[in-house]
Amino acid sequence: MQCYFKKYTLHFKKPGGTSRGVLHHKDTYFIFLKQGDNIAVGECNRFAGLSCDDREGYEQKLQEVCNRLPNEKEALLIELSEWPSIYFGVETVLKDWHNNCQRIIFPEVISENGFSIPVNGLIWMGSKDDMLQQIKSKLSEGYTSVKLKIGAIDFNTELNLIQFIRQQINANEVEIRLDANGAFSFGEAKEKLKQLSEYDISYIEQPIRAGQWQEMAALAENSLIAIALDEELIGINTQHEREKLIKCIQPQLLILKHALIGGFSAADAWKKLIVESGGDWVITSALESNIGLNAIAQYTALEKSEYVQGLGTGQLFTNNFPSPYNVDHNGLHYHPQQQWDLSALL
Repeated sequence: MQCYFKKYTLHFKKPGGTSRGVLHHKDTYFIFLKQGDNIAVGECNRFAGLSCDDREGYEQKLQEVCNRLPNEKEALLIELSEWPSIYFGVETVLKDWHNNCQRIIFPEVISENGFSIPVNGLIWMGSKDDMLQQIKSKLSEGYTSVKLKIGAIDFNTELNLIQFIRQQINANEVEIRLDANGAFSFGEAKEKLKQLSEYDISYIEQPIRAGQWQEMAALAENSLIAIALDEELIGINTQHEREKLIKCIQPQLLILKHALIGGFSAADAWKKLIVESGGDWVITSALESNIGLNAIAQYTALEKSEYVQGLGTGQLFTNNFPSPYNVDHNGLHYHPQQQWDLSALL
């Protein structure tokens, strides 16, 4: 059995604006297990500037994993808790291998009719006119949940955009989600949350930067809008730390991104804790290729949430891999009769 990795650069069809800057391309890594004609693949989605394992020695660690994985298999995972994106890639490639290298990660969700997962429509940051055009497009397509990235342009402009949505459609017809990516100070967040609460916002992700547990707890306790933790979960890699964070902040929601938190096992642990504390969860992709998105989607299909999910990002890239998935206003859809084409990767 051979094991090796490759780096791959995904190119955006249109630059993606966030509060941390504009994305034109994104590097990711793939890890392979090969024996004869059988090839399993997993995605190690290191997110530059965000992943806690975005550090020196990443490729050396991947090479070490490739050297050891054929013999050690799942036993190697215990050593990868500080490398969450690699952990996720290793989990995925092993599940693909055990399921005959067909990109079937959780066979129990695969039926002859495939499956569908409701997803939100994502509005990237940009100029007012650009964001308005994105909003009009998503609403005309029939999305019933839209998520706006905020915090990079003038706040009054962002309020105007949110107000535009509410003037068109009420909260019973279209849900509005917000993602601030930690853009606000604590004082700013308190005031802005008051203003935003007038527009029936479903929840806001990470209104202040990660690491301010007491301040985030105060927001979660007093805000009229549900607070969702996203970046706050990055680097929290032990069960003890997870329990401390949930107990301290008591958030209403967790945003689970497999490559940033450490794969399926970490997602299981976070889901159990938030449900026990009376909250809920939303699973969101983190700009993976269709390889990583496939693994996340099959995991998501295992268990229902009260919320639609954030899995519509596979269509963002010019050089993604043809797959059995498509996305529309009704969700992310898996079609088992369609084929993968990984020729550009293999």
